[in-house]
Amino acid sequence: MKRTTTLEDVARKAHVSKMTVSRVINHPELVAPELQLVVEDAMHKLNYHPNHAARALATNQTNVVKFVILEDVDGTDPYFTNVLFGVATGLKKENYTLQLLLDGKQINQGAADGVIITGARTGEYPMLNQIKMPFVLFGENGGGYDFVDTNNLQGETMAAEYALKRGYSNIVFIGLDVKEAFEFSREAGYVNTMQQNKKIPRVFRLPNSSHDGRQFIEEHLDEFPKNTCFVCASDRIAMGVLQGLEAREASVPADFGVIGFDGVLLNRVASPTITTVKQALWEIGEKLAYLILRKIRQDGAPQGEMFIEPTLDVAESTK
Repeated sequence: MKRTTTLEDVARKAHVSKMTVSRVINHPELVAPELQLVVEDAMHKLNYHPNHAARALATNQTNVVKFVILEDVDGTDPYFTNVLFGVATGLKKENYTLQLLLDGKQINQGAADGVIITGARTGEYPMLNQIKMPFVLFGENGGGYDFVDTNNLQGETMAAEYALKRGYSNIVFIGLDVKEAFEFSREAGYVNTMQQNKKIPRVFRLPNSSHDGRQFIEEHLDEFPKNTCFVCASDRIAMGVLQGLEAREASVPADFGVIGFDGVLLNRVASPTITTVKQALWEIGEKLAYLILRKIRQDGAPQGEMFIEPTLDVAESTK
């Protein structure tokens, strides 16, 4: 009968102590990356697999992380699906399970080691302060909570700079009518770029819907000269702007350009397809998993903020 590989065998193979091997398995953030590689290489060569179930039982852990969505979810929109798969992938690497919740009231119900929250707004800060376990947010915020998000400032800076580069003489920002940190950053990216190029910013704010984007353009298009580019804070608004331009028989992209923000689905199904700031949502999900697991291992210690760089996906809505 083949003998089971033990922790001692791994330590001997890696020429380290048993304590070091244990730290690599249970608290890798406390071990130098070079030492982690040596130990992990020994584990791989010896086909050693830690008993995560036994470890969880011994440390009173559940190996469960809750993912809570605090906003309405459109079942046809793959936005959250991308984030969820990223989170699940990151958690699986550490033998954690994802539990999805659509009601913030359930956060403190049932056992879990930590919580990832998306859609939290300023008015929900008192509720966040009552959470009894480590948590991180998906979303830039003004409450000092640990978070992962797209670099919103950089994203709209890229959009405005591209519109200028393509020769649009008039650039308008259509933002979201929410007073939240992520929206302030997107607006600031546009405003700063305009000011740096000695142009006067024009900012409008709408609900995040294609209907409102279309209605705005149908009612106000005469206020904007030809060679205007509409930089939008979401693909939903950008889709509506395109629909409004079509209804007014305006030429896109020759006379009017449109740039969105998200890059999940609407930018590809629109006609013409929409140039957009594309969020790396899967990567954001993986980073959320990394951040909450590190926070759990460090007994809830603050982790700070993590910004993920977006990219500009150029399509048919700009010249």
